[in-house]
Amino acid sequence: MKIHEFQAKALFKQYEVPVPNGGVAKDAGEAVRTAESLAKFPVVVKAQIHAGGRGKGGGVKVSKTLDEVKENAAAIIGMNLVTHQTGPEGKTVKQVLVEEGLEIKKELYLSLIIDRDTANIMVIASEAGGMEIEEVAASTPEKIIKVQINPLLGIQPYHSRQAAFGLNLPAAAIKPFTRMLNQLYRLFVDYDCSLVEINPLVLTADDAVIALDAKMDFDDNALFRHKEIVEEYRDIDEEDPLEVEASKYNLNYINMDGNVGNMVNGAGLAMAVMDTIKLAGAEPANFLDVGGGATAEMVENGFRIILSDEKVKGILINIFGGILRCDILAQGVVAAAKNMDIKVPVVVRMEGTNVEEGRKILEDSGMKLFTAVDMKDAGKQVARIVC
Repeated sequence: MKIHEFQAKALFKQYEVPVPNGGVAKDAGEAVRTAESLAKFPVVVKAQIHAGGRGKGGGVKVSKTLDEVKENAAAIIGMNLVTHQTGPEGKTVKQVLVEEGLEIKKELYLSLIIDRDTANIMVIASEAGGMEIEEVAASTPEKIIKVQINPLLGIQPYHSRQAAFGLNLPAAAIKPFTRMLNQLYRLFVDYDCSLVEINPLVLTADDAVIALDAKMDFDDNALFRHKEIVEEYRDIDEEDPLEVEASKYNLNYINMDGNVGNMVNGAGLAMAVMDTIKLAGAEPANFLDVGGGATAEMVENGFRIILSDEKVKGILINIFGGILRCDILAQGVVAAAKNMDIKVPVVVRMEGTNVEEGRKILEDSGMKLFTAVDMKDAGKQVARIVC
């Protein structure tokens, strides 16, 4: 789950991580009042969407007067902001963060992520911070510092020193940076984060270290431990509508750009099916794992969500009947078919428990179905349909 910058900064404050003073506004008038409360200029008006690259897209404006704050806020709120992370469709800005400007001496990059290769928490830092960090990582990877932290041992003083010295911080900034990194690590662990990122982390003229930006992603699998975060910080308007709908039924669904809808039981099998679709020359429209213990109702809802995606030109169902029996899957598919006007072909490949019963249910349903003998055959059939 992602949250907005102003929400991440609120959590940063709770952990005593320095951030600029500011507040969120939903209209130009509120933005002006927030700027007045700061009592200093310049101030920065920043679009609040779940995507990076806002500055390049025109979503970050420096204002030197209250009139400029009003003008910039009015221009940003309601705009369709397109960045490299939103895709060409962009996102509508509904609120802005108004905060004090800083006298910046240097921009740095700092983040914490899960390193799945080592099962460690990794600190990534670079003194070549700012908007072009992706280019830095691609062209000059030697400028990227990586510090591995064993979560069973936690962050140690030498971890902070390694990061601080790698960033070539002045002596006056090392102690504040060390304190900040330790607090960020605590925040990362306490809230089961998958990412905490500050880009840029700035060094000011008086050698203060301040998080000018803030990004936090939470592990969806751990959100049951953080219901207050979901209730207070989740912004459904920033999420894909189909993914929001799927979450209501405990379905693991991710919307994608292709035109082949697919339904599978098991994440590994779902990945293999998407590979099969691509190898056959088509593109998957989604990732949908109904889970090993899915009910007919869950299958029906999953099928309905796939069909509600206008991009979908064909559907591939690939089920290995174990806990989820093939006849249960078939009942869910048929129930969805009766409730919806299916206008796209469906390719089905089933194996496992009660497979013959499942096939009979589908045969007797009157649906337009194509039966596949194996995954390769299923991929070829659905590719012929959509290509």
